[in-house]
Amino acid sequence: MTSETPSRQPRRPRAVPSPASSPESDIVYDDILNLLGEQLGATAQDTTPARTAKRKLKGVTFEYEDDPRSVHSFAGGAGYSLASNWFTQLLPQLFIANGITKSQLCVFLYVAGGQRPGTGIAEYTQQEITDGLNGLAAKKPGAKKITRPTVNRAVRTLCEYKWLESAGNGRIRLNVTLWFQGNSAAQHEVLAQIAADHDDDPSAFPHRIGPEMVHHQEALDLNLDGEVPEPVRRKRTG
Repeated sequence: MTSETPSRQPRRPRAVPSPASSPESDIVYDDILNLLGEQLGATAQDTTPARTAKRKLKGVTFEYEDDPRSVHSFAGGAGYSLASNWFTQLLPQLFIANGITKSQLCVFLYVAGGQRPGTGIAEYTQQEITDGLNGLAAKKPGAKKITRPTVNRAVRTLCEYKWLESAGNGRIRLNVTLWFQGNSAAQHEVLAQIAADHDDDPSAFPHRIGPEMVHHQEALDLNLDGEVPEPVRRKRTG
């Protein structure tokens, strides 16, 4: 009678600890898993047996590198503003069509470049605008300068166009839908404040942007082809 070999249960693989690991590092690893699980709304399973006298992890810190794509490069140290593409194209169109004057264009651009970040406000008196616009002309003998009465008229007209608005005490508020220095959150805060100041009037600042569009424009004969136009002969009468 042959004897049967007694059956043995299959041997299971045993976890071999890494030579580089230590009880203390395992504890820190488990604590990190548990902390991340709590932050994500779940509890990480403890994969190691309970140990006595283990230290509780207080926190985890992450450091991020700067993203080079988020950095702009602009000349000068005054920062930069965001402008409506529609408006930046409208400016030269109005100027060519005599819809705005040179003084109005210059005053607006100077004020827009001087606004305080995140506010839409430029703190300029009309005399300061005049002196600022004449900054380079003052260094050139015989150069034509802008006068304060001209600046005064330009500011008044720009307020009628709803490009600017007087904010009192030497402060000028820009129409921040046209030109703004700051992020979108700050712009929406400024727009909410403007709406509150004007009782949400849809016809008030900064809405209904002017001036009225020019309906026709005379072609400018710049003689670009070098052709000399024939003189117009007029019949004399009398």
